[in-house]
Amino acid sequence: MQESAGGNISNMLNKVPEVTFVFWIIKIMATTVGETAADFLAGDLKLGLGGTSVLMAGLLLISLFLQIRSKKYIPWLYWLTVVLVSIVGTLISDNLVDNLGVTLQAITMTFSLALLFVFIAWYASQQTLSIHAIHTTRREMFYWAAILITFALGTAAGDLAAEGLNLGYATSAMIFGGLIGLVYFTYYVFKANAIAAFWIAYILTRPFGASCGDLLSQPNANGGLALGTTGTSAVFLLIILGLVGHLTLRQKVAAAR
Repeated sequence: MQESAGGNISNMLNKVPEVTFVFWIIKIMATTVGETAADFLAGDLKLGLGGTSVLMAGLLLISLFLQIRSKKYIPWLYWLTVVLVSIVGTLISDNLVDNLGVTLQAITMTFSLALLFVFIAWYASQQTLSIHAIHTTRREMFYWAAILITFALGTAAGDLAAEGLNLGYATSAMIFGGLIGLVYFTYYVFKANAIAAFWIAYILTRPFGASCGDLLSQPNANGGLALGTTGTSAVFLLIILGLVGHLTLRQKVAAAR
């Protein structure tokens, strides 16, 4: 789904990428890596949930600082930040469940309300939720706040469907994938609002990616394909690196013309 910017654009460059097919592929890959990498670091590397959370939160803060400080869209920096947000969003949900005993239903509802609050505050302040108008620091702060909440919300929603409701990873992935397809259909066939369609699809890609990640990495006894967190994370990271490299090269070629 691609939205028009609308209104006048300031002299600052937009800080987020164009919404294309490659954008959605990288986004889904990043959501899957967020699920599997968090499990890999906490479990396979034995950093524990607490240690992994501190490490990833620190890396995210550094990446966010560099991203916000930058005056233009830099593919590798933007997508590195998205991957780290995905991991931290997963860890936020996991900490609430495993360490604080909060139910998946409560987490899903809480983050849904938090996201709604961010959208209301964002629109009240800027009169737009368009990602094609992220050309001020304030708008970018709203943008990343919304992104972080969508990842935490998506993690909880994916786990709620697959584990809480006992639907299993494959069924959950098909349900969320079907909902994404429905959003795509309503946007292109019925001309649904572009900004609303984008954000709904963006939210749904998180539980879809999380369900796919668990389906690939979890053991057969848990309903997965037993590919492991190491292999799954490595393959998806390589795909992300390849696509981001393609975007970087294309940006350089366009700038040279």
